[in-house]
Amino acid sequence: MKTVAMVLFPDFLLLDMAGPMEVFSVANRYLKPDDHYQLITVGTEHGPLLASNGVRVLPDRHIDESSPDYDLLLVPGGPGAYNEKHPPLLTWLQDAVRRAERYGSICTGAFVLGHAGLLDGYRVTTHWNYLERLIRAFPLAQVESDRIYTEDRNLITSGGVTAGIDLALAVVAQDHGKKVAQDVAKVLLVVMKRQGGQAQFSPLMAAVAPHETPITRVQNFVLEHLDQAFTVQDMAALANMSARHFARVFLREVNMTPMEFLQRARVDQARNLLETTELPLKTVAYKSGFGSVRHMRILFAQKLGLTPAQYREQFS
Repeated sequence: MKTVAMVLFPDFLLLDMAGPMEVFSVANRYLKPDDHYQLITVGTEHGPLLASNGVRVLPDRHIDESSPDYDLLLVPGGPGAYNEKHPPLLTWLQDAVRRAERYGSICTGAFVLGHAGLLDGYRVTTHWNYLERLIRAFPLAQVESDRIYTEDRNLITSGGVTAGIDLALAVVAQDHGKKVAQDVAKVLLVVMKRQGGQAQFSPLMAAVAPHETPITRVQNFVLEHLDQAFTVQDMAALANMSARHFARVFLREVNMTPMEFLQRARVDQARNLLETTELPLKTVAYKSGFGSVRHMRILFAQKLGLTPAQYREQFS
């Protein structure tokens, strides 16, 4: 029997807890009793804890009363994960993960692990909307932006919210085989492997900084004229810089190359048109500056793991 412990704290996201725990619970229907998952909730406070949606949950144990010898130790996300540090929990986690077979986080629970010093040197992910914040907060972690979940040695982290279900299904598949995980996925009406990564659900391009600089002026001009062709030299001329100097400054200020920015902007423009209009793919490609449906399809496959037609079918 494997023990799965979910650590709870004030203002946690209830779905981050309930989704993965339901996966393990349903898996027990298909497993022999000796192979069952034992599910435990561990709280940072005595008594019920208030989730971010207002629901109160009474943990099975308090961290001071809990033996940390768990097979899998998970931390959910929520406002309490990225806005608070919970010092007693951080100290407890530092000891608990050394004694656990595996540990991980759901969504923004990665911030709790980060504050405990447990992400340094690992490949990790979190909700797409908090990726930049995670990168800034924990520069020694290798943050992957387009993953539903990421495994690195005994650490497993997931993207936003429902990606915790994907994480739990992956654990079940590793523990008991793909057939059991598929049976659980069917009961929960989810797919075992989603097309594309979590970037398909998120804007790919970071917002242009509000203060005006030569670089932000170029960004805004490009965004307003995406149907036009641009080279690095074209963009550098708009900033009155040499191409080499412009590329260096752009990378430093935007954390991506000029051409990466242009590609992401074109993909975002196309996504918006696919979601909100019924324009033919050829027109979408033209308005987004791809030049051809083929080029748009190639970029969509690289960035989203989907074709434009598949994206429209899923999100329009």
